[in-house]
Amino acid sequence: MASVTVSAADVSLYHVAAAQLGDATQWWRIAQANGMTDPDLAWLTAPVTLQIPMANATLTSGLPDATS
Repeated sequence: MASVTVSAADVSLYHVAAAQLGDATQWWRIAQANGMTDPDLAWLTAPVTLQIPMANATLTSGLPDATS
């Protein structure tokens, strides 16, 4: 697992997932890896380091247990 430092300026886990995993809909994977449930990062008052899971090209919908 890689890590990345984010701040409120990164706006949301959607943006982080798009930049780090190439798929904004996989934001929930970053949330799970970091014990988060909300993609909004506006609550951050200081930068934090998040664990970033490996990209998963087999996820076609970005959502667990969803079919396209």
